[in-house]
Amino acid sequence: MSRFHPVDRQTGYLLPPSVDEWLPEDHLARFIVEVIDGLDVSALEKAYAGRGSAAYHPSVLLALLVYGYANGVFSSRKIERATYDSVAFRFIAAGAHPDHDTLASFRRRFLDELAGLFVQVLEMAREMKLLKLGTISLDGTKVKANASRHSALSHGHIEQLEIQLKAEVESLLAVAEQADQSAVLDGMNLPEEIARRQARLEAMAAAKVKIEARAKVRFEKEQAEYEAKLARREQKAKESGRKPGGKPPKPPVAGPRAQDQLNLTDGESRIMPVAGDDFEQAYNAQAAVDTASMLVVAPAVTQACNDKEQVVPMLEQLAALPETLGQVKQLLADTGFYSAKNVGACEANGIDPFIAVKRDEHHPAPLERFAEPAALPANATPAQAMAHKLKTKAGRALYALRKQTVEPVFGIIKSVLGFRQFSLRGLKKVTGEWTLVCLAWNLKRMAVLRPQ
Repeated sequence: MSRFHPVDRQTGYLLPPSVDEWLPEDHLARFIVEVIDGLDVSALEKAYAGRGSAAYHPSVLLALLVYGYANGVFSSRKIERATYDSVAFRFIAAGAHPDHDTLASFRRRFLDELAGLFVQVLEMAREMKLLKLGTISLDGTKVKANASRHSALSHGHIEQLEIQLKAEVESLLAVAEQADQSAVLDGMNLPEEIARRQARLEAMAAAKVKIEARAKVRFEKEQAEYEAKLARREQKAKESGRKPGGKPPKPPVAGPRAQDQLNLTDGESRIMPVAGDDFEQAYNAQAAVDTASMLVVAPAVTQACNDKEQVVPMLEQLAALPETLGQVKQLLADTGFYSAKNVGACEANGIDPFIAVKRDEHHPAPLERFAEPAALPANATPAQAMAHKLKTKAGRALYALRKQTVEPVFGIIKSVLGFRQFSLRGLKKVTGEWTLVCLAWNLKRMAVLRPQ
């Protein structure tokens, strides 16, 4: 007698098979469908008004995308294939098979609506008693753009290439004007060669215009900072009655610099430093994470390499959240976010900031770790006051939550979900995609936290 289970792939079912019966009751796909079916998607539904042919319901397409991103499936082609191969995707699609063009166009079309749906999910989390704002951790991570850094050109390199390409076009035109065209090599198509170089010249001319526009914005900002430094210097000299010491600030130089770059594939992305002392064409993805639930409560994307200017925009996002979600009481952030301006902005919004002034030692002495710091002097600067607050027992305990909350969220999104590169291009589109990523993370996290 055989000790193996019989293998029979030919016997039919007495009754039609049910995908619902094949999916476990506590499966993530069920939870995502339940949550998304509870969202108000009327804005998405109205967008289909007047269309001639029947369309897939927005809730179905949204659920497919969210479940895909929650499981590391970001390609619309792979999601389409999964509606045939995967029980979970079949369940979400209700046996239908939306093609990849439908999924991709839906994702591009409704990026603006994702922000409202994101907030609706947060309100659901509050109703499930999974979220109540209190302490927030803020951090940023570099996410690779859908563009190679090798397709980036600097302003100086563009000017060199323009000279070279113009010379090549002139030489090809000279060959084309010859009566016998004896200089034309076998296989060479002169019109194509000329057109290709002219198209390249047009693309570089457009890139120069964008670089120059960026340089203008930068100059205006630097000029304002320069004038502010001069004003402070003059004020200090007036108060002290002495000539100010040190070198005066240098005025900014207008116009583009030779090293200013623009990527021809995604012109809104930037060359940014990444781990391993390397550089990548990327965006800076930001997230404010609730320390109690590890849910992302405010996602954002910026073109800036550093994080210093991201506190105020994030505070505005947090202030715009529904009051029912609770009040943010503390904000935790690392040294990249510190400035006196950011501290003041937090306090103005009724938020107690815990922002590191400098990197702490990895292995401090035991007595230093457990002892309270010396009393703060009366004339302490804002930086000294913040450093003192973070050295107290209460400050150290609260600040430790940052590493335990926001950093694991980024780690899971990148390493477990596998989201290391944007699929879309342009700041507006990648912001929408990052919102989709954070929405997928939140639903995945809520599925774990929900009462069983």
